[in-house]
Amino acid sequence: MIVVSCKNIGKSYGIDKILENITFSINDGEKVGLIGPNGAGKSTLFKILTFQLEHDTGDLFIDKTKKLGYLSQHLDLDSNNTIYEELCTVFNDLLEIENKLKVLEIKMGEPYDPSKDEYHNKVIKDYTTYTELYSAKGGYTYKGLIGRVLTGLGFSNDYFDKKISILSGGQKTRVALCKLLLKNPEILLLDEPTNHLDLDAIEWLEEYLKNYKGTVILISHDRYFLDAITNKTFELINGHVNCFNGNYTKALDLKKKQYEIELKAYTLQQEDIKRQEKIIERFRSFNREKSIKAAESRQKALDKIERVKRPDKETGVTRIEFETLIKSGNDVLHVENLSKHFEDKTLFENLDMDIKKGEKIALIGENGRGKTTFFKILLDKIKSDSGIKVLGKNVFVGYYDQEQSDLHDEKTIIDEVWDDFPELTTTEIRNALAAFLFTGDDVFKIISTLSGGEKCRINLLKLMLSKNNFLLLDEPTNHLDIVSREALEDALLSYDGTVLVISHDRYFLNKVVSKILELKENGISEYLGNYSYYIEKKNNPTRFQEEEENKSLKTKTQINTEKKKKRENEKQKRVRKVELKNTEKEIADLEKELEDLQNKLCLEEVYSNPEKSVEVNNKITETQNTLDSLYEKWDELSSIMED
Repeated sequence: MIVVSCKNIGKSYGIDKILENITFSINDGEKVGLIGPNGAGKSTLFKILTFQLEHDTGDLFIDKTKKLGYLSQHLDLDSNNTIYEELCTVFNDLLEIENKLKVLEIKMGEPYDPSKDEYHNKVIKDYTTYTELYSAKGGYTYKGLIGRVLTGLGFSNDYFDKKISILSGGQKTRVALCKLLLKNPEILLLDEPTNHLDLDAIEWLEEYLKNYKGTVILISHDRYFLDAITNKTFELINGHVNCFNGNYTKALDLKKKQYEIELKAYTLQQEDIKRQEKIIERFRSFNREKSIKAAESRQKALDKIERVKRPDKETGVTRIEFETLIKSGNDVLHVENLSKHFEDKTLFENLDMDIKKGEKIALIGENGRGKTTFFKILLDKIKSDSGIKVLGKNVFVGYYDQEQSDLHDEKTIIDEVWDDFPELTTTEIRNALAAFLFTGDDVFKIISTLSGGEKCRINLLKLMLSKNNFLLLDEPTNHLDIVSREALEDALLSYDGTVLVISHDRYFLNKVVSKILELKENGISEYLGNYSYYIEKKNNPTRFQEEEENKSLKTKTQINTEKKKKRENEKQKRVRKVELKNTEKEIADLEKELEDLQNKLCLEEVYSNPEKSVEVNNKITETQNTLDSLYEKWDELSSIMED
């Protein structure tokens, strides 16, 4: 049964079209991921679905029998309440019944008066009625449910009585999410619900939504989260929606295949249109009645063709490339017996760590455990209470701060970057900014006016230009859309320096890192693999024991052999890359030659001469056959390169 339906929904602000011809339907119980680049209009669509905004065109249907809940940026919280009191407001009807039961209990405790027999019977009857109603509405379980939701989303018991007014923005968002989940609406709209959650809380929410019986529409850039929950994906791009059955990864595969098919159809039609236009132009140039009529006939046929639309392609930061100016020594960082306390709270102690050149490591742990504090100790911004930390020879540290605190609010974008890299030319600065989507007059925007995503891109650009050999990254994928996240991942995979990253993005952790360090109060636990390995190892400690023992028993000869084999594979890959490039050039040359031959057939001196016509046709066939072989070769080389 359809519970949400949009038909040709449109929304504009002045001359800017945000949404255009948005059409889709969602069935009861479906879990839909809404993806798309930043600024595509996802939050605008949510506001239309929740009637906070009116749509300009089209029809919207939402099942009126279903209660709709929305986690928005505007948080409806009473600052005077404690966290627990705020969540109790969800159950006001139960609180009212509790008050009535208390009053009735007092009346039932009154001495029995035979003359008021009817009154006493009514009190007992009312008490029985309200007790049954209280039980039916979950009166004996709601307090436990509040506790489970709060704990699941990362609030310990000592937080329950804290006032809303003293909470951070992230904590308030979590309280609003708790409140929404407790309301248990039949249609749930969530806008980036994993922001401000640590890994344990994200996994709890993931499990909750998997078992949720209602309909979910979810805006998220967390690809792992989307994969775990959704069974349908809507991509909002260029003002309209592309619908795919399946989760994010399945949709990505379907989208890639669909794009290739649509691009091929578009390209072929464009080539045919150009060919027809050249023929028409050639016929007209003969300036004879017969050829002019032929040109007009072809033009009419061409005008009637239904034009294939160029397929959508996402825009984002796609040209991130990290390089090192100076190579570091093999020993990058040594930490021994490090500890840090704040007042009576221990963040961590007995922290030991060694990081080697080229390693890509993730530092994970619960929120508030001191991961960012540890980074600031490494940067000498905060002093540790005990222990030592030593950077290796020729180690130069680059730091990405999730709070963007190193940006200057009063500066323009171009000055912010140029002041840090004054040796760059105007052209170099402009090109670098353009690669990170700052073009034209955008470069003169003041930092204080920028969104979180824009500030994030500036810091990534500065990090890229610094060419340091040891990167400390604190939540680098926050505020980035999916295209930009994937560009960052590819850049880090190609980076020849060392990376230590704090992240809750499990898709990112799976793709980029090869070691996980879990920060606990009493030190570090090390896991030699990506995030999926870490989870497997936590759930089943002996799962990879034999494999790890075999790795540790490798001889020096085996290690050298593996390195040699890796170098040989990389060499072959470079050779194939050159071969692929040469093949692409051959294809381009032959396609041009084929076009010239086809144009020859339109010449009167050719089509009026049977011998020349046959000769050109034979040459076209020969060229086409050669092209087909080259296409096969290109396809084969491309497949090898992808592997």
